[in-house]
Amino acid sequence: MKVVIQRVSKAKVTVDDKILGQIDQGFCLLVAFADEDTDETLEYMARKVANMRVFSDADDKMNLSIKDIDGEILSISQFTLYADTKHGNRPSFTGAGDFKTSSQKYDRFNQALRAYDLNVETGEFGADMQVSLTNDGPVTILMER
Repeated sequence: MKVVIQRVSKAKVTVDDKILGQIDQGFCLLVAFADEDTDETLEYMARKVANMRVFSDADDKMNLSIKDIDGEILSISQFTLYADTKHGNRPSFTGAGDFKTSSQKYDRFNQALRAYDLNVETGEFGADMQVSLTNDGPVTILMER
């Protein structure tokens, strides 16, 4: 599983000009799954995201979590995080998980995030989405498991 965490001041996702998810301060997550990812993997990554301390405290230190600031999450599925660019100019995506099981893992991952009392907005798994965001900092973190 791979997750790109982007600290944002706002973000939204649309499909066919219809807004599916929109947040203010929080995280825009780009998430991808591999076939070997388990429920344990999903829960571990959700716990890491929920407790990641990258928001500023009163001393302007990155010391607060998304829960501490009552932030929100926009979770976007993005299998292209598994792009293999070692050979040629056309990426291979064979490392990405099967569509059906990855869709189920995406749903379970978002539920695991919600278990931390977080507001989680989503895009549409497998859709051609347009994502817009204002990266705050910028702070961008890549997590893999």
